[in-house]
Amino acid sequence: MTANRIDRLRAKLVDSQLDGVLISAAENRRYLSGFTGSSGYLLITHDKAILATDFRYTEQASKQSEKFEIFRISSADWLASLLAELNIPKLGFESSNVTVAAYTNLKETLATSTAKDRVQLIPMVDLVEPLRATKSLDELALITKAVEIADQAYEEISPTIEVGDTEESVAWRLERSMRERGAEAIAFDIIVAAGPNGAMAHHRADQTPILNGQPVVMDFGARYQGYCSDITRTICLGEPDETFRKVYDTVLGAQLTASATVEAGMTGEQADNLARNVIKAAGHGDQFGHSLGHGIGLAVHEDPRVGPRATNILENGTIFTVEPGIYIPGWGGVRIEDIVVMENGRARILTMANKRDNPV
Repeated sequence: MTANRIDRLRAKLVDSQLDGVLISAAENRRYLSGFTGSSGYLLITHDKAILATDFRYTEQASKQSEKFEIFRISSADWLASLLAELNIPKLGFESSNVTVAAYTNLKETLATSTAKDRVQLIPMVDLVEPLRATKSLDELALITKAVEIADQAYEEISPTIEVGDTEESVAWRLERSMRERGAEAIAFDIIVAAGPNGAMAHHRADQTPILNGQPVVMDFGARYQGYCSDITRTICLGEPDETFRKVYDTVLGAQLTASATVEAGMTGEQADNLARNVIKAAGHGDQFGHSLGHGIGLAVHEDPRVGPRATNILENGTIFTVEPGIYIPGWGGVRIEDIVVMENGRARILTMANKRDNPV
């Protein structure tokens, strides 16, 4: 698998007229090499694949990245020294992952090395990320497991939520349940937003108590062997008001419509419109301010994009979220989110946690 990914990247080097590329983004490093350490770089040319890391990780790297030469970083000018040994006139680097300070330091180090007249640094964006958009069967299995962990946590915890519980207490119970089911970590900070807090799409759980009749938005996910899940459910304790009933039905209708009618070959914008048009027709277009969804894998948010102005094509093998929402300041919000995989031209829903039965 690793060799195939490197071959695909090398084909992109040819297309981009690069002699090599420096990979610094953690997810891209893991995707291409299998290395899970927290520090390291990949230097990939047309005929070499090098993983550079410090003494803490060299043994781990040799076990996890058999297709790579392991280079031990022992000085600040390690890259300049390595480049001096290789013929890489044009070296691409991940400009969206490199700070100005790091870039400046690299330029200064190269300027004092024997490679200064032979290496041109070329900023690159989205060199590896599009390769990650289409998932292998092994990746699908890992994401499916991460989804199952989150599903089971929701099914365990949601019936136990009571009036007076705080957002933080619910978030902690969800996290604990996911970890007990095999999650190595939570995929992101868990969102539990009660009442008016639900109008903030990314509210951070705090000591706000859950009250009777208020909407409660719960957005959470598990990380399993590096791969993430992402699920959102909205409930109401006690008797919901008429606003909740109408808003919930609208969001659910938009979510089910998009999942059922999205097709391979559509752009992310076309998929987004499937749900957005339902919400607009109900008079809430201005209250759905985020994209319909996003790709998911080693990162919680990755390609493909699924939203307004997203021109990428949703192909078979892509995995992404479908998560419309309506947010009303002073009242709260409703969001419902599943993960789907595009197979045989249509979306198959991976998330199984209850959403169709009475959410109150």
